[in-house]
Amino acid sequence: MKDIPALFKDRTFLKLFLGAVVLLAAALIINFYAGTYATKSESNYVTDIILSNIPVFDVDAVFIYGGYALVAIVLLVCFAMPRRMPFTIKAIALFYVIRSIFVTLTHIAPFPTHIVVDASSLIHLFDFDGELFFSGHTGLPFLMALLYWDNKYLRVGFIALSVFLGAVVLMGHVHYSIDVFSAFFITYAIYGIAEQVFKKDKEFGNAATLLP
Repeated sequence: MKDIPALFKDRTFLKLFLGAVVLLAAALIINFYAGTYATKSESNYVTDIILSNIPVFDVDAVFIYGGYALVAIVLLVCFAMPRRMPFTIKAIALFYVIRSIFVTLTHIAPFPTHIVVDASSLIHLFDFDGELFFSGHTGLPFLMALLYWDNKYLRVGFIALSVFLGAVVLMGHVHYSIDVFSAFFITYAIYGIAEQVFKKDKEFGNAATLLP
């Protein structure tokens, strides 16, 4: 964190960082409209090999606070390795843009028995009934694992969090099985695209000192 003031005096970092923030803001706006459209256009629900065979569990609190925890951890990692911040933010933005495209293509209604996210929670602003494919709770921590793969603690921690949150959304019938399992494959492809599109950001971040 002590390197942050010096980095913001670096023109290259500042240019990459501001570009990343603008891209993320645009991605979140796109995500909002995609979720709104998909919810208005949702059709019928479908049966599911897992959800049809397990009861719905009251995991509302875990779903909400798990999302908060994920955001907090991502911010901590970014501040701990600030040189990697631009590439991380741009990869996350790309994740949301591509997910928004998938969301607008699929309008399946939620499974009939599912938890209802507390309307007073901040996460409700980014959660829509029709925004199902693919699971952001599963994909985003897996993306972070890929971004910090060379750090074994972060890699294992983010993969564990991805699996845990994937299990949570299934237990709460928030997502269908395909939403969760496909998230790993699609997220891996998104990371590959980010490496190619944001080469300069990745190269700049590679000069960062990694945690052990």
